[in-house]
Amino acid sequence: MEIFYFLVFGALSVVVAALELSKSNKDRINTPSAFNAFKNNYLFVYSLMMAGDWLQGPYVYFLYSQYGFDKGEIGQLFIAGFGSSMLFGTIVGSLADKQGRKRACITYCITYILSCITKHSPEYKVLMLGRVLGGIATSLLFSAFESWLVAEHNKRGFEQQWLSITFSKAIFLGNGLIAILAGLFGNVLVDSLSLGPVAPFDAAACFLAIGMAVIMSSWTENYGDPSENKDLLTQFRGAAVAIASDEKIALLGAIQSLFEGSMYTFVFLWTPALSPNNEDIPHGFIFATFMLASMLGSSLASRLMARNSLKVESYMQIVFVVSSAALVLPIVTSILVAPSDVKGGSISFAGCIQLLGFCVFESCVGIFWPSIMKMRSQYIPEEARSTIMNFFRIPLNIFVCVVLYNVDAFPITVMFGMCSIFLFVASILQRRLLAIVDKPKTGDWALGEKNTETDPLNI
Repeated sequence: MEIFYFLVFGALSVVVAALELSKSNKDRINTPSAFNAFKNNYLFVYSLMMAGDWLQGPYVYFLYSQYGFDKGEIGQLFIAGFGSSMLFGTIVGSLADKQGRKRACITYCITYILSCITKHSPEYKVLMLGRVLGGIATSLLFSAFESWLVAEHNKRGFEQQWLSITFSKAIFLGNGLIAILAGLFGNVLVDSLSLGPVAPFDAAACFLAIGMAVIMSSWTENYGDPSENKDLLTQFRGAAVAIASDEKIALLGAIQSLFEGSMYTFVFLWTPALSPNNEDIPHGFIFATFMLASMLGSSLASRLMARNSLKVESYMQIVFVVSSAALVLPIVTSILVAPSDVKGGSISFAGCIQLLGFCVFESCVGIFWPSIMKMRSQYIPEEARSTIMNFFRIPLNIFVCVVLYNVDAFPITVMFGMCSIFLFVASILQRRLLAIVDKPKTGDWALGEKNTETDPLNI
């Protein structure tokens, strides 16, 4: 492995360690032991859930190829997963609000475990069922757990600002450290122990089962709006009205869809971008480097959100602009750097530049997750939180399905250019959101909304 990869990984490691060790009192929020116990319990469960998810990611495509399926068939399986999340996500989100978020989290564990079990079968129909179950589980992962956390946090009377601590730590651990460890552990199972490509899925099922046991034994139930026996259609209508009637919620949904759509597109594009001539690149090590960059971002986010004087809506404008610039690099290098015609070999000079830019983008991802969680906790009404959060994922899943279907139809530079434009639009929408938040609440306009300074949930 070339020294370049070690230099990038080492530099990021030093920066992350320095950021964490150099935190002063103004970068930290003193919290009581009751909150710390609650936070640590949630972080333990969330880390187990993310371990179950990250263990599977690097081996899904590889497993399908080992079963003899071609690129087109594998693409259809991936589309089935995102399509399932789009079709069933809002339904399971509404059920989470109505039937209970704890039950929804347990359902996530059961559904994802069943999805892991299907990976033992080489039958296409069984694998397709597994992708459908995985899509449902993904919707629950990105809505039910956060909804439970916010509701339980408020029910126990903890201060609103303390949510930012849990959010930033969850991303630092779940989307950073756990992702790196899961990648290494999966590599040990498949390569070192020669247990085959199904082994990471079995390990994921074990972690999910442990997490489910902790949830069942230590979590209490909470609901969205249990005061009325609303059917699903009524819940959908209420969520749609909330999005349409509150510009802040609508902007937040658009921003989230634009950023996550670009992020998931990047997941499919970074490999061909770094190895256009089939260069020999260490995919696992690069993935770990990206996750380390994400940890750097979440560490920065924890510092930013610890300052009462700095609004999330303000600094996120800069984050979106920087992320947009980072994804322009493949276009710039294709113009300024002469392409190599040599097949194979090591990573090119253009690839090195792009890798650095991709690390910047992943740092922005690390800042994005806890920050968007913080904004969602402020603006999305509690009674329909899971439903609305899954409404946000509908355009995201449509976008990803379209990209997957047409991934070979456009040059890679066009795809990166599209993502860069989306991210720049997100920065413009973020600026609009900041303007609305800063707008004085006077006159007739104030009658329609509660002041977010006195009512953090804005409900």
